[in-house]
Amino acid sequence: MTTIKINNEEDFKKRLDLFITQYLNNKYPRAKISLYIDENDVLVNGKKQKSSYKLKINDLIEYNENRLFDFLNPDLTLQPWKYDLDIKYEDEYLIVLNKPKEMLCHPTKYENQNTLTNALIYHCKDNLSDLSGKNRLGIVHRLDKNTAGLMLAAKNNFSHEILAKQIKEKKAKRKYLAIALGEFEEKTGIIDKPLVHYLKNDVKMTTVDNGEGLNAITIYNVIEQYKGCALVELELKTGRTHQIRAHLASIKHPVFGDSLYGAKSFMRNEFYNLKTTEQLLQSYYLSFYHPKTNELMEFKLEEKDFSKDFIKVLNFLRSKNEH
Repeated sequence: MTTIKINNEEDFKKRLDLFITQYLNNKYPRAKISLYIDENDVLVNGKKQKSSYKLKINDLIEYNENRLFDFLNPDLTLQPWKYDLDIKYEDEYLIVLNKPKEMLCHPTKYENQNTLTNALIYHCKDNLSDLSGKNRLGIVHRLDKNTAGLMLAAKNNFSHEILAKQIKEKKAKRKYLAIALGEFEEKTGIIDKPLVHYLKNDVKMTTVDNGEGLNAITIYNVIEQYKGCALVELELKTGRTHQIRAHLASIKHPVFGDSLYGAKSFMRNEFYNLKTTEQLLQSYYLSFYHPKTNELMEFKLEEKDFSKDFIKVLNFLRSKNEH
């Protein structure tokens, strides 16, 4: 679900269909977006609105990005991509895999070939769920392009529905490791700050006051503290876009290398020229109940399976900076 808060006066009294057309960089005809709004659930402040609705300051727009993408791209045909996936577990119901850094989970308006979805289509043929839409076959939950690590994929809609419900109801657990800038005064904590999409940017998220955005809760625990940064374990209680990245940035501990959230770490004196491809964020633990047998399934990556960037910086910190 995409959520956008209207807090710019230039959008005041703008039609809903015009705003979304511009928000999508005028890539699609306004008439088609207008038709989608009138025939589907595009909510403003929790209520369905027509395409002609005039926006007000502090309005909160919500729409299902998967359904909109499919509606606007009806002839989209995804091509299989022959790629050697790092599969940790597989049966007739699901796959657990270690997604590499720099790989998109699913096609976007910028890339529709070399994504995890394309690789899954090659590996699984027609045995993938389609509950997330035609452009996200098998995808139960996402990782950002430059976040590596454990992910779930569903081979059928039966499995997908059960696994997605476990994630929503927090029966499935996801834990991450991040290298975050700064020295933490509080070694453990809970970040409870709602999130919305940053105005005029269809990627970046920002925190807002309680009661205004989508509920977002992250639990953190500092595992190793170094001079200038820390190795932090994070557990998601909700699954919002960029949740960990936006939450850590909001408490002034952005993820190492995350330029979108103000952390070009290699420019700092203590890490001079220690460059990475964006953020050092690693999905390293995943547990859920098997959709068919109800058996508890647990997976945990060893450090050797982390991204090369993560290992490089972690080794540097341990050898040079630990205190």
